[in-house]
Amino acid sequence: MNEIDAVLKNLENLVSSLFIKIDELELKNKVLRNELSLSIKSNQKLSTTTEQLKTDIENLKITNSLLGSEEYKRDTKLKINSLVREIDYCIAQLAD
Repeated sequence: MNEIDAVLKNLENLVSSLFIKIDELELKNKVLRNELSLSIKSNQKLSTTTEQLKTDIENLKITNSLLGSEEYKRDTKLKINSLVREIDYCIAQLAD
């Protein structure tokens, strides 16, 4: 009987330590999920900022070429042609 008691006591200790380990892992999981959520939000914000900066760069290139810079003149002409085509398309849609 003494051996059974020892085995049961050992089993209880193991189960108890497993419950403690589960609680620790759940807490760690919660912390990691929070960190992941913050990282995702930060990544989205950086992506938005990057897209805005790219747009700003394109606008600055166009402005620079309109001010007389030869470097981006071709890009500006293409952009203006694209805008004129869009305007023509809108006018054609309104005429129908």
